[in-house]
Amino acid sequence: MQENQAQLKRSTVYLMAFACGAIVANLYYAQPLLETIAHSLHTSPSTTSLVVAVTQGGYALGLFFIVPLGDIFNKKKLISRMLVGTSAALLLVALSPSTSVFMIGSVLVGTSAVVAQVIVPYASVLAPPAERGRVVGVVMSGLLLGILSARTLSGIVAQAFGWQSVYVIASVITLLLAVGLAKFLPVTDVRSDLSYPQLIKSVVTLMRTERQLRIRSLYGFLGFGMFSVFWASAALLLSKPPYSYNNAVIGLFGLVGIAGALAANLAGKRSDKGQARRSTLLFVLACLVAYVTLTIAPYALFVLLAATILLDLGVQGTHITNQAIIFSLNPEARSRLSSAYMTSYFIGGSVSSAISSVAFATGGWLAVGLVGTTLAAASLLLWILERFPGATGSLGSSKN
Repeated sequence: MQENQAQLKRSTVYLMAFACGAIVANLYYAQPLLETIAHSLHTSPSTTSLVVAVTQGGYALGLFFIVPLGDIFNKKKLISRMLVGTSAALLLVALSPSTSVFMIGSVLVGTSAVVAQVIVPYASVLAPPAERGRVVGVVMSGLLLGILSARTLSGIVAQAFGWQSVYVIASVITLLLAVGLAKFLPVTDVRSDLSYPQLIKSVVTLMRTERQLRIRSLYGFLGFGMFSVFWASAALLLSKPPYSYNNAVIGLFGLVGIAGALAANLAGKRSDKGQARRSTLLFVLACLVAYVTLTIAPYALFVLLAATILLDLGVQGTHITNQAIIFSLNPEARSRLSSAYMTSYFIGGSVSSAISSVAFATGGWLAVGLVGTTLAAASLLLWILERFPGATGSLGSSKN
C-alpha cells in the first residue's frame, strides 16, 4: 500500500483540530441533560443515563471496525462521508419521538464519531516527519477542547432553546465540516490489495508484532483509566459538602482541564526532539503527584484545582507522546495503529469508570483516590520495566 505526501497548510491543521473537537463533543452533549431528556421522552433519568453506555459502545465498535478503513480507502472521502452520516445521526437524536429511537441515534452518533480517530492519523500522514509531533499535538488540542467544553456548551444552549436544539446545531456544524474538509483537505492517493477481513486481522497482527504499540497501548490504558477514575466521581465529590455545587458550577469545573489541551502541544514538540521517553516519565510523575494530592487533600478547593490541572496535563501529555511514537512505527498502517491503540485506551477508560463508581459507593473519595494512585504507580512501574525487555514478559517478546 502506498500513500503520497501532500502539502499541509497551517490553516488546514487548525481546521482539522476544530473538526476533531466538534466531532468528539457529540459524545458528551447528553451528559448534563439526562434529566431534561428523560422528562421530554416520558421516561426515568436512570433509563436515559444508559445513553452514556450505548454511545460509548458505539464508539468502541467504530474504533475497531471503522477506523482501520483509513488505511485502504481515500481518507479525505472517508472523512467527509462519515461526517454526513454523523450529521444524520445527530438529527435523528434531535427528532427522537421515543427513548428507543433516542438510544439508536446515540449508538450511531458514537459509531460515526470515530471519524475523529481517522483525522488524527491523517494529520500525521500529511505532516513532514520533523513536525509530526507538533501537528498531532495541535489536532489533539482541538479534540481535547471539544471534550472539555461539550458539557458546558450543551447546558447553556439547552437552557436557552431546549435540549433538541443542541443536536440540531451540532448536526448543522457537522454537515458544514463535511463540506469544508472535502474542499480543503489535501488529496492523497491510496492503493491497497487488502480485503476488509485482512485489514481487521492485521490490526491484531500489528499489536502482536510491534512492541512499542503494545507498550504505548498499555500506557494509554492506564492513562485514560486515571482520567476516567477522577472524572467519573468528580461530580459526586463536588455535589456534596463542603462544596455542594450545583450542576452549572460542576459543569464549569470541567474547563479546568484545558491545561491538558495545552500539554498536547508541549508533548508533541518534545517528541519531535527525540525526548519521548523523558517526557513520558515527567507526565507519569505528574499524574502520580496529582493523585497523591487528591487522595490526602480533596476538600481544599485550591489544592483540588491544582491537582486536577496536573492530572489532566499528565494524562493528555502521555497520550500525545504515545500517538507520536505509534504513528512513526509503520507509515502505511497509521489508521490500524490508531485503531489498536485507541481501542486499548477506550477499554481502560470504560473499566476504570465502572471501578470508580463502585469505589466511591463503597469507600468514598478515599477509595477513588487510591484506585487512581494505583494506576499512576503502575504507569511508573511500566516506565521502569520498559528499559528491560525481559522484565515485561509478552511486551518484550518482539522482533522490534
